[in-house]
Amino acid sequence: MERSTKVYIWYAIAALIGIVLLRDVWMQQSHVETISYSEFRTLLEEGKVAEVGIGQEQITGALKEPAPDQKEHFVTGRVEPGLAESLAKYGVKFSAQPESGLLKGLMGWLLPTVGFIAIWMLLVRPMMERQAGGGLMSVGKSRAKIYMEKTIKTTFADVAGVDEAKEELQEIINFLKAPEQYGRLGARIPKGILLVGPPGTGKTLLARAVAGESRVPFFSISGSEFVEMFVGVGAARVRDLFEQARKHAPCIIFIDELDALGRARGTFTLGGHDEKEQTLNQLLAELDGFDPSAGIVLLAATNRPEILDPALLRAGRFDRQVLVDRPDKKGRLDILRVHLRKVRLESGLQPDEIAALTPGFTGADLANLVNEAALLATRRGAETVTQDDFVQAIERIVAGLEKRNRLLNPHEREVIGFHEMGHAIVALAIPGVDPVQKVSIIPRGVAALGYTIQRPTEDRFLMSSAELENKIAVLLGGRASESIVFPHISTGAADDLSKATEMAHSMVTRFGMTKELGQITYEAETSPFLAGPGLANWQQRRYSEETAGKIDQAVRAIVDRCFDRAVSILEKNRSILDTGAKELLARETMTQEQLGKLAATIKREVADSTRPPAGTAKAEIHSIAGLERTAQ
Repeated sequence: MERSTKVYIWYAIAALIGIVLLRDVWMQQSHVETISYSEFRTLLEEGKVAEVGIGQEQITGALKEPAPDQKEHFVTGRVEPGLAESLAKYGVKFSAQPESGLLKGLMGWLLPTVGFIAIWMLLVRPMMERQAGGGLMSVGKSRAKIYMEKTIKTTFADVAGVDEAKEELQEIINFLKAPEQYGRLGARIPKGILLVGPPGTGKTLLARAVAGESRVPFFSISGSEFVEMFVGVGAARVRDLFEQARKHAPCIIFIDELDALGRARGTFTLGGHDEKEQTLNQLLAELDGFDPSAGIVLLAATNRPEILDPALLRAGRFDRQVLVDRPDKKGRLDILRVHLRKVRLESGLQPDEIAALTPGFTGADLANLVNEAALLATRRGAETVTQDDFVQAIERIVAGLEKRNRLLNPHEREVIGFHEMGHAIVALAIPGVDPVQKVSIIPRGVAALGYTIQRPTEDRFLMSSAELENKIAVLLGGRASESIVFPHISTGAADDLSKATEMAHSMVTRFGMTKELGQITYEAETSPFLAGPGLANWQQRRYSEETAGKIDQAVRAIVDRCFDRAVSILEKNRSILDTGAKELLARETMTQEQLGKLAATIKREVADSTRPPAGTAKAEIHSIAGLERTAQ
């Protein structure tokens, strides 16, 4: 029922009640006079009362010959229980009479009914709508948000850094604009297009841009909204979604987080088999049943394609998979230009330098970076956003918030200073390593008491074994510095050791970089999108105890070799280590320009001509006290 119709019904009920009340009041005021009981007894004793009606609480009656200033009918409250005997004594005709009839009878059934309806409309129904998606009658209705063609303002101009994905989707736009021309050679549009990529890369934004470019209705729904505790509800919602899409064709159906709906059947360890499998089966049936020539295009997005049901990905259903990956330097530059249009920048700011500082950032990360930089500039009362604001915003996102108020005792502060300077000197002494951008002993984040930032010079997608050992040596530079300077080592290198061990373990078990164990992979790669630092999935071991012992020995040999290398570098540059640590303790932060003076006097290793140039796929931050963050 439409909202306006409901309002009219309530107006009609209120008007009816008002009319009845006004009529009763008017009748009572115009023909009936209210008198006191004593006056009634006086009239009764004088013989002026013709007849009376006795109710439970009041007495109504009529006079024989009313005076000019009196009304013929009267009403008074009932007081004396023995009134009947008195009436009989004076020969007055009397009878029992019920209370005011129509009004009280109407109120007796109307008010409870109105009350129950009001409770239902105001309390029960909204609660059921929240829990059952619109009430019991609409529990099987689709919850998709419908955006008509005039309400979608997103276009490809708002999407950057995913040029290959936009090219893949351009033919979808051409088909929706002119389906008869597109199929003139017998080609058909793919039934389903699956957008695959890490979180924050712009999959949902890209789907909205396709709808905005093609100017067609856009149905947007999350895969989790099909899953309910009632068996059959999800399948009913899938049917209703496609029925609505057929009415609005040509259109686009976008299902976000498809893995919540399309997880492989038979993999559920707990309950929920029937509902999830029926919902997935209904989606498969709809994909087989609808004709793409009708102008319905199904887009879906997921960052976990490895857990999807194989039947969902076969040809004829999701025919095409489009990778929306993290952008390279050019892509990051294009994304930054889109977001920088909304920010007031200082003249001469170079977006390409910001793009070079953010390897591994997704589109969502870059949008957050621009916003953080603008907030920093606003907080200090500046008129424009400067390059330094972006550098500080990058450090804040990657390493955490500065904690200048955290007090450290002098010994701990000295340990942190030598630890971080150890990272920096090892990085400066090894050829082909990313240049050090900044060293600081100012605490950041949850547990970082200091950090060293290396800035990659270019995006890299392959790394040699020599480069990996260089990175491990830089990671161990902090522990090596502590072992040289202090009689006892501290717990500050915990995260460095974890990262170094993980990298050496991957060299042995995944990359086949040890001669003793051969060109064999002993562990499979984890999820390419969701597996991040510290996210390890359990895997069944596929090798013997003897091989496991060899793996442990190989991993330890790599780590020990890199640690000895870091110690050797620092011993050769011990005076520079002491000087640099004292300067760092005095300044608290040293930039690349300030470190350049130290770098000029460092005894560097001999460059290996077989090693590739510097540059990695991630900006490294080596921090003391257990925190190392990388820009994903």
